[in-house]
Amino acid sequence: MRLTRPSTLLSAFLTLLNDRLGESIVFPLLPFLLASFTRDDRNLGLTVGLLGGCYALAQFAVTPLIGAMSDRFGRKPVITVCVAGSVLGLALFALTISLPWQQLWPGATAAGLPLALLFVARLIDGVSGGTAATAGAVLADISPPEQRARAFGLIGVAFGLGFILGPALGGLLAGISFSLPVLVALGFAVLNLVVVLTLLPETHPVEARRALPRKRELQPFSQLARVFRNPQVRRLCLAFFLFFLAFSGFTAVLVVYFKQNFGWGPGISAAAFVVVGVVATVVQGVLIGPLVKRFGEWRLSLAGVGLVVVGCLMIPLAPVDQAVAVVFPAVAILASGTGLITPCLRSLVSRRLDDSGQGAALGSLQGLQSLGSFLGPPLAGLAYVNLNQQAPFWLGIALMLGVALLVAGGLPGQRPSIHGSGR
Repeated sequence: MRLTRPSTLLSAFLTLLNDRLGESIVFPLLPFLLASFTRDDRNLGLTVGLLGGCYALAQFAVTPLIGAMSDRFGRKPVITVCVAGSVLGLALFALTISLPWQQLWPGATAAGLPLALLFVARLIDGVSGGTAATAGAVLADISPPEQRARAFGLIGVAFGLGFILGPALGGLLAGISFSLPVLVALGFAVLNLVVVLTLLPETHPVEARRALPRKRELQPFSQLARVFRNPQVRRLCLAFFLFFLAFSGFTAVLVVYFKQNFGWGPGISAAAFVVVGVVATVVQGVLIGPLVKRFGEWRLSLAGVGLVVVGCLMIPLAPVDQAVAVVFPAVAILASGTGLITPCLRSLVSRRLDDSGQGAALGSLQGLQSLGSFLGPPLAGLAYVNLNQQAPFWLGIALMLGVALLVAGGLPGQRPSIHGSGR
């Protein structure tokens, strides 16, 4: 039975938006928030990177367990615990940056206590970061296979809105107080928790539930290995990982590249990211359904790869005196490609598995996304520093070509249909 009532979609969407907003509203402000907690400006960038990295690593470590638990105990209790963890992590983060540490303990900053608490807060938020995977499983539960790409488009809408609202709200509210954006993110997480508790029905029926795997199989790498042993999805899962490795890498260096090559300030750089959010939201929230119906997920995935490659080519080739005219269309093209790739790859993986394994499979995809999001930025940063400033984009293009080869290969021994999803 498919549960399609609006409260289910609202709960899933708010959960996805909270997952993105809680990070996007805080992360751009981290250099300013950390200024009073670290005395060495040279290490500020490293500290910011480590904070982001500890979140991604924690998410990677626990997401397979969260996905398997949602297959065993149902979606609602797992989402409830995860959102409650997000509330706890944001509350600790907000409390840490709001306390008058010099009055409470003058030596706290020198001892590293506030910084340690921020890392604990990000770890808590990362450990409870299985909300996106479980909310994706809810969307799979309530959607027939032929409509899953459209349903998964909600993930992209939430990502796009989070990308738009987070930095915009953070920049606006930080002018009043640096702690205010974090408090707003905390308030939204509390709202999300209330909605989940009161409106979200259980979408995973008892008869479809599975026993928990053995402990060793819940280790993140064991879980990923099990998915990769499945010939039906391993090509697509590897493509999913390579995509996020590339995407997280070149997006991590974009602002630095804009500043050092074009002399752009934070205002125009932020405007470029707003374009990304708007385009991704339109593609995944409005266009993905009709496009999938017309072309199918397989062809749209390849088209998305082509768009990302074009965008990656345009940015490093943009002349300084025409940077705005070239870069803004480039990031719009990048966002269009990303808006096609992510829901279509998720849908292709989901459609090749039975309903009883959706939580574990989508949890593994979230784990691959987290692993790519952790490895991509330092890899791009090393290329930026040790090779040249355009190197992360060329690296991203090479990885995207690998994605294209994996997707184009289809299933072993089976030629994908050019008129449909490739099944």
